[in-house]
Amino acid sequence: MQHSHIVDSATVANLRDLGGIDLPGGARVRSGLALRSGQLDRLDPAGDPMFDALGVRTVIDLRSGPDRAAHPDRVPRGAHLLVADVLADRAGHGVTAALIAALDDPATANRTLGRGRAALALREDYRAFVTSTAARQAYKQLLTALAHQGGGPVLFHCTAGKDRTGWGASLILLLLGADEETVRTEYLSVDPAVHIRYAPLLERFLSGGGDPEIADAILSVRAEYLAAALDTLADHWGDPESYARAALGLKDETLDSLRNRLVQAS
Repeated sequence: MQHSHIVDSATVANLRDLGGIDLPGGARVRSGLALRSGQLDRLDPAGDPMFDALGVRTVIDLRSGPDRAAHPDRVPRGAHLLVADVLADRAGHGVTAALIAALDDPATANRTLGRGRAALALREDYRAFVTSTAARQAYKQLLTALAHQGGGPVLFHCTAGKDRTGWGASLILLLLGADEETVRTEYLSVDPAVHIRYAPLLERFLSGGGDPEIADAILSVRAEYLAAALDTLADHWGDPESYARAALGLKDETLDSLRNRLVQAS
């Protein structure tokens, strides 16, 4: 299986388990430990049996301050929340969540994001996911939490669960030894869920005269976005392992622990 397993939650959008994804040598990602989703502002702590059954122990919120303030996470009972703001040092530049907000204002979006600028902004963000200090700190937190022996299931998320979260999932899979084809397939697999979640917003944007190309650039997961991050990593650090050590400052024992926890041998 090359893409994450969809968990059909009534209140959490784009919820998936990385478990079951194929790794080299017949191994797989272990189920029930590495979960990804969109924001948890609609989670119903009282009545979402599918979600409760996951037993999430740690929630990692990759969003920026304004997103967290506008749509605070509802943290499941018994779980603890870590804030790992990927775009913290890109104030005014980090566009991933701001772009979704831009769809509320078609005229401004057309003026500022037309002619390929939305896609360009996203590629810039993906490069920053790899190189910026805040992003490196955030992804270090994510990988450290996942490596924690006995730490239980970890759910990481951003706003839509596609960009900051998508790169997080890609990084996890790369460090577990997955090939780029597997990583790309998993990354692209969330596209339908994102479009369903944002369909009403898209409809309003288009009926207000918004440029469909802008909406597509913002709401789609595209191989070119992932490639921007992968190329940046390769150009500066060579391979994911070197990146994890040199750029994220992860120790060998953390990486070993990550693999021990998340890799299920054949």
